[in-house]
Amino acid sequence: MNTATDTTHCDDLAKALEAFRDHAPLLERWGTELARRLGSGARLLVAGNGGSAAQAQHLTAELVGRYREDRPPFSALALHADTSSTTAIANDYGVQEVFARQAAAHGRPGDVLLLLSTSGASANLLSAADRAHRLGMTVWALTGRSPNPLQLGADDAVCVDAPATATVQELHLVAVHMLCETFDRAVTREEAGRADAGADGAPSADGRPGVVGRLVGRARTVGRAAPGGPVAPREGQA
Repeated sequence: MNTATDTTHCDDLAKALEAFRDHAPLLERWGTELARRLGSGARLLVAGNGGSAAQAQHLTAELVGRYREDRPPFSALALHADTSSTTAIANDYGVQEVFARQAAAHGRPGDVLLLLSTSGASANLLSAADRAHRLGMTVWALTGRSPNPLQLGADDAVCVDAPATATVQELHLVAVHMLCETFDRAVTREEAGRADAGADGAPSADGRPGVVGRLVGRARTVGRAAPGGPVAPREGQA
């Protein structure tokens, strides 16, 4: 009996990851631009189907919560997570409208819609991209192999060159984490720049911290136990 371990999945992932490195500059631009927009009051909307929905929701959790270091929360909504709205829209308007209608409800000019799809051909995501563009939103996409309809319908796209859906999903998670890394670095630079310029992040004349300083200070205390009390475990890092 052959007892050799099958490492085909790992081999496929390693091969795809090597090519995926070429997307690093684009993800760097996305993270920097997202930090600028969300820091100015814009919002990130995300959506996906099935496993892609889970990946999209992972991203919003990192932005509303935190990725690594404490920082202020930012506005990010996973459209598929609202089950009541999603099922009501599907029932009344059809599955193709489940994300487009929510994008119309929540999106504003200058917001970003990020759509995840391993096939790049999901009709409900294509409808959402079209609606978002008509609203003046920017559309980004994480997809599988190019060319695909969602890539062509987005302003920018990261397309994973891998034959297996599982490998595409795994590299979408890598993209999510790279985006979060860049986002957090950009937020830190922005806070430092404001402090140096004596803007909102700098202390006021009476020595009290400015708006950004108060947000950062509050974020750093979230989830911390009182002196002598039990320390709560950090969530979202399973």
